[in-house]
Amino acid sequence: MLRLRILLPLLLLAGCSKGPGADLQYIKQARSLGAEWALVNQQANKGQVTKTYAASMHQWLRDNLQTTQSSLTQPDSRYGSEIHALLAQPDDAAPDELRSHVEVLKHIEDGLESA
Repeated sequence: MLRLRILLPLLLLAGCSKGPGADLQYIKQARSLGAEWALVNQQANKGQVTKTYAASMHQWLRDNLQTTQSSLTQPDSRYGSEIHALLAQPDDAAPDELRSHVEVLKHIEDGLESA
């Protein structure tokens, strides 16, 4: 019975974990997807990948970013806005534009990891 009294509050506390710390994995994932998107577009601009490959990668990246965005516990946060901004970009967005969102996500990620 004593173990149950100790275990129950710990389980309840773990279940209440919300906020940026809980979203860190999604922030990392969105940053990685954004960086990959920038790389695909950079290579597409140089003619180093086929249009079919770029189109399939764009669809895959968008699907994963949408899943990431829908998993956030705080979608109205700064990082939620950055993920939304990434999703608002056209498939052929300039790599530098995509990287600017990636840099913001990296800054947020670094801040959460050092906290």
